[in-house]
Amino acid sequence: MARSWEDLTARVISGLGLVAAGLLVIWAGGHVLRIAFAGVAAGMVWELVRLLTPEARKSALAMAGAAGTALLGALYLPPLLALPLLLAPAMAGIAWVPRHRVLYLTFTAVIIVAAFGMVQLREVSGMVWLLWLVLVIVATDIAGYFAGRAIGGPKFWPRVSPKKTWAGTVAGWIAAGLLSLVFITWYGAGWSLVGLSIAVSMASQMGDIAESWLKRRAGVKDSSALIPGHGGLLDRFDGMLGAALFLLIIGRFLTITPALS
Repeated sequence: MARSWEDLTARVISGLGLVAAGLLVIWAGGHVLRIAFAGVAAGMVWELVRLLTPEARKSALAMAGAAGTALLGALYLPPLLALPLLLAPAMAGIAWVPRHRVLYLTFTAVIIVAAFGMVQLREVSGMVWLLWLVLVIVATDIAGYFAGRAIGGPKFWPRVSPKKTWAGTVAGWIAAGLLSLVFITWYGAGWSLVGLSIAVSMASQMGDIAESWLKRRAGVKDSSALIPGHGGLLDRFDGMLGAALFLLIIGRFLTITPALS
């Protein structure tokens, strides 16, 4: 049975606002991009600490501030010199976060490194390539949302993500592949971009699943209530974390992006 559409209005309004703000930040680049990503990373770490240790409110603010400051500082250093700063907030959590330290260390490192990688992608390879990454994730999310509710069907992993269906999951892959055709046509990218786009779509879904598992473990529906219809920053940007980390690991964009620049 298809699911209800009761959250659609709030989701669409908030989503349009996020897309507009995101496009503006990507277009502006420079200091605007760096400050925006540092702020989002700080917000995600704040949500993470509150999920893991709800009673540690002061620690949540302290670690959020440390994460944002460290990321912003790292973005103004040569990449190799920046590496210690990127990992410092995760290591500091060993002392500041009283419980679930391994989860904090892992997720915080992913948040900061992924954000750093996305900024580097914009600054090294240009606006078009970061825009491609964001659009693949957005297309995956939108296609999954509508296909999952319109078609329904078997659940993907009900114990971890009760709302996710196989129909929505596969629709996300298809949407990512179709989106890649636009970049192949307009920017002359190779056909390998189709496979890369679908793989990035899968990686974004893995990020979403990882965050869903974290919420199930904490016994909450959303990471926070910052974004109407979407929940929190972790709820909205979990897919970007998975996709950005995937690109960093495989390093494929180093050979493909020149065709898009």
